[in-house]
Amino acid sequence: MPDIAFINGRFLAWEEATISIDDRGFQFGDAVYEVIRTYRGNPFELASHLARLDRSARELSLLQPYSRDQWMRWIQQGLSLSGYQDAKIYIQLTRGAAPREHSFPSENRPTVVMTIREFHPLGPEVRRAGVNACTREDLRWGRCDIKSVNLLANVLAREEAKKAGVFETILVRDGFVMEGAVSNVMAVQRGVVMTAPEGPRILSGVTRTVVLELAKKEDIAIEERFIPADLLYQVDEVFLTGTTLEVLGVVQIDGNIIGSGQPGPITRTLAARWALLTG
Repeated sequence: MPDIAFINGRFLAWEEATISIDDRGFQFGDAVYEVIRTYRGNPFELASHLARLDRSARELSLLQPYSRDQWMRWIQQGLSLSGYQDAKIYIQLTRGAAPREHSFPSENRPTVVMTIREFHPLGPEVRRAGVNACTREDLRWGRCDIKSVNLLANVLAREEAKKAGVFETILVRDGFVMEGAVSNVMAVQRGVVMTAPEGPRILSGVTRTVVLELAKKEDIAIEERFIPADLLYQVDEVFLTGTTLEVLGVVQIDGNIIGSGQPGPITRTLAARWALLTG
């Protein structure tokens, strides 16, 4: 089964998939993206991901060359070509190739890239045990709600996690928890799930939205508010959400044990509900 490459309406052999050196996504990070995963060959929450791609493009005045119906057809064709049951679909939309000047080109043709690769989810033993995290200052730009390819601060944060020997870096700004380098962060205190509110400081994840809906169905109270960073060490549970992470318990942060040192009951409940939803 092959990994699949797609550029500007054409499926190509991987080694033939190239873009111009003048592409503004390469030169300036003038681009947005989405990551979608499949379960048994079916893209999860595809409409929500495509809606977020449209929103990100609008916020940057990027031309979206394909309708959602067209995107759905391209994605289904790519999945058929790959044959993967568990796949990670990556879509990137740039302002296209133009002479290197900061202002928008007067005329441009967007570059559309899609890749489909086999996805290997986290093992059940990792989910049962939970993961460790560290906190670091949030150095990202002021519009984190746009899913831009400008990810250098996230890259540096992930490298900090790697150096610390932990799974994820939790980003803190002005003393409050924003989100993880590749995840949204939720904490549980006295039965209430707390997470940063939607807005320019976080990227509101598709998985985040689904998990909050699952919590509501379980009559679990939710507070969308910024969590003081020092409170993270005192809460009963912490968990991460994300397209590739699903619902993942955090059991230690900056060397501090969270709760019992194991994924807590609300984390386990929401993870189980997620498994039922996607299973």
